[in-house]
Amino acid sequence: MRGRMVLMCAVGLRPVISFAIGAARRGGVALRSTLVEGEVGTETYKNYLVDDAGAKKSYWHDIPLSPEGAAAGVYNMVTEIPKMGTAKMEVATKDESNPIVQDEKKGKLRFYHGPIFWNYGCLPKTWENPNDEHPELKCFGDNDPIDVVEIGSAALEEGSVTPVKALGVLAMIDDGELDWKVIAIAETDPLAADLDDIDDVEAKCPGVVSGIREWFRWYKTPDDKPLNAFGFDETCLPKAKAIEVIAETHAAWQGLREGTIDAGKLWTGI
Repeated sequence: MRGRMVLMCAVGLRPVISFAIGAARRGGVALRSTLVEGEVGTETYKNYLVDDAGAKKSYWHDIPLSPEGAAAGVYNMVTEIPKMGTAKMEVATKDESNPIVQDEKKGKLRFYHGPIFWNYGCLPKTWENPNDEHPELKCFGDNDPIDVVEIGSAALEEGSVTPVKALGVLAMIDDGELDWKVIAIAETDPLAADLDDIDDVEAKCPGVVSGIREWFRWYKTPDDKPLNAFGFDETCLPKAKAIEVIAETHAAWQGLREGTIDAGKLWTGI
């Protein structure tokens, strides 16, 4: 079934580049290239966003939340972990220029215990505020940009910026922190025209939403961590709620950049 293909199909991953590629228009942004420093698979590895002049930019702060002229509910996704990846890559919110690095835990590089079946990344210019308590869920934000799970058929390249359609959102609670997971699909994916809300995903790609929920529920348990929980009776909330949550996290990011919210150790470029 098409849904199972989206869930399970393993697409060959492109190699991570180790030099600056030619600048291209990405997500409506005419400048971005990628510059990799250090060695893949070590703590020295850093994947930087650079402009036409080779100056380092931020994946978090310098890419628009939405492409220019985009329809409502379309956003720029920064891919951190390509589909079928195992290395836990992330935008380093505390490092200067916010490169993509491999996360570490207790001095060791982090890997998933099995591949993630979807492209995983974040939305630029968003932030889940750890100082704000959700009025219903009674937990605080996880201090990161909002996460995106892209369910399309192609593996997206690490550091790529892809316009995606938001389809719904899961309210994951990880170690007491609220960690929203936006479910989305690349605008260019063959299935994108058929999917506009989370009900379409359930109807046309059965098993995908539950697969995402269960993957994120269990993925830390091999490290003797407890199961992750989900708010709102574990329901995947619809597109309208996803748009609302993204707007809230964008407003929080604006407060961070304007200095009205304490950034703590986060690198904001200000």
